[in-house]
Amino acid sequence: MVEMDILRAVIAESPEPGDQATDPVVPKLVWHTLRPPMDPFFVLDTPKSFEEASAALQEAVVGQGFGVLAVHDLGQTLRSKGLPFPEQCRIFEVCNPQQAAAVLSSMMALNMALPCRISVYTEAGTTRIGMIRPAAMLASLSNDPSLREVARAVEASTTAIIEAAAA
Repeated sequence: MVEMDILRAVIAESPEPGDQATDPVVPKLVWHTLRPPMDPFFVLDTPKSFEEASAALQEAVVGQGFGVLAVHDLGQTLRSKGLPFPEQCRIFEVCNPQQAAAVLSSMMALNMALPCRISVYTEAGTTRIGMIRPAAMLASLSNDPSLREVARAVEASTTAIIEAAAA
């Protein structure tokens, strides 16, 4: 039992499997078995209305050095096509130019994962603000260690954006 506790402690401090420079010992199967998978989504409920949360998100984006490139009102688009869609849903495309340049200079094909998207939506009467975690998404697309650092920084900023907008 002590050996398992030690192994769990080592794995808890280990980087993602597959990083050959820093993870030569921990087998992927053991790492994934003992370390629970991270939820790829980060979503917060907010007491704000859909419109209040949308406005708060716009402000929070600027506060973290990001800009809003586009806003897609998916709910409105679906209703305009005659589809019965009772919920609200806006997708904000947000970007930090320095971080985007770092990602693209590493691998140009990652342009397809940019910009970051943060959604404000309603679900069963609750307003929610969320995103797909940048670190999880980029880890699935590239093994470049420099991208992991960029993704962690972007995730910290976008998490702070969501937390500020939801508060």
